[in-house]
Amino acid sequence: MLPSRTYHDPLHGAITLDGSDPVEKLLIRLIDTPACQRLRRIRQLGTASLTFHGAEASRFTHSLGVMQIARRAFDRLAKRYSELRPYRPQVLVAALLHDLGHGPFSHTAEEIFQGQHEHWTRRIFLESSPLRQALDEFHPQLATDLEKIYLKQFPIPLVWQLVTSQLDCDRLDYLMRDSYFTGASYGHLDLDRILMAMDYDPVSQELTVNQKGLAAIEHYLFVRYFMYAQIYNHPKNLAAAWGLEQAISRARELFGVGQVWADGVIGAWLTQNNQELSLEQYLGADDITLVYHLQAWQHHSDAILADLCRRYLDRDLLKAWDISNLSDSGQQSKLTQARELAKRFDLDPAYYVTIRTAVSRGYTLYNKGIKVKSPRGLVDINQCSSLVMTLTQPLTKQYLLYPREIEADLQRSP
Repeated sequence: MLPSRTYHDPLHGAITLDGSDPVEKLLIRLIDTPACQRLRRIRQLGTASLTFHGAEASRFTHSLGVMQIARRAFDRLAKRYSELRPYRPQVLVAALLHDLGHGPFSHTAEEIFQGQHEHWTRRIFLESSPLRQALDEFHPQLATDLEKIYLKQFPIPLVWQLVTSQLDCDRLDYLMRDSYFTGASYGHLDLDRILMAMDYDPVSQELTVNQKGLAAIEHYLFVRYFMYAQIYNHPKNLAAAWGLEQAISRARELFGVGQVWADGVIGAWLTQNNQELSLEQYLGADDITLVYHLQAWQHHSDAILADLCRRYLDRDLLKAWDISNLSDSGQQSKLTQARELAKRFDLDPAYYVTIRTAVSRGYTLYNKGIKVKSPRGLVDINQCSSLVMTLTQPLTKQYLLYPREIEADLQRSP
């Protein structure tokens, strides 16, 4: 018998997996695979640690947290609805493995390398021998079930909705975890009340919310809105991510003509379609390997590459100016001014000046939305909550990113 395992988590306390329970024994085995352990080397919040110095949590800690919340949510529902009990392995394993496919700096890598972590999550558990062997030995159908869950095609919607929906265990953990590690007090959630509000509709087989728990869900959605507006879309985050993207873009150009060094893994990431990398090439990349290359490239003879890498490593980030109040022509005028000023400082505007758009939205009808059990049947939450209705409207902001060298001249410009 595999011994029990306890992970001490700052949010959830002691997460104990029982080695005598077949499902939890499988979870322990999956956690110990190289693909899962790789997530320790990938930051949950990508480049955000340059804005919020405490944002050092990994995708590994988040994955354990999602699994723990999913276990609490599912086990509570399965006590009331015995027909759900056979699906415990699918829910818990899907929750644990949902972020396997993240690349270096999490979502930032998706923007830079044009990849999709969901695609790679499926490839990894289907093709990585240690993972696939563990899944197949537990049940030959489990890997196929996981694929259906991630594609939102599992025949019982609640099974995939607990993992990927507007009210899923992934969002609950990352909002709590990101709030904790960034110090954002408005990100606190009443997890117990949210889990108590969750219910199941045997007819539609969907995840639902009890009307008496509506306030807890409204609070969750407002927390999500504020976290996007104040944390995920923080202008310094936008500047850090774009600066890293520009460094990689310059390295890609030079690597293509044989003017910069990269090892086999990063070389493949620079030259190949992300979705077509080999499994070994994909799993070989993490925050450590990418930062190692930035450290090497900051000494390169190419002034642009060296400067972009140094700026990122030294946190000499671009400035961000909120120009949302300007008309489209006004924004373009400021962009043109910034580009001309950058040229005066011998800074190529293609690498140092841009406009980035940030969109924050608290609620959408994504993945069937959130259904509330009401006297008139299942209704979408925005039909029974005026507060949620306000969150369906997106908040859009435009930021002009530019090097600090031109700030004084740019601010003086009309």
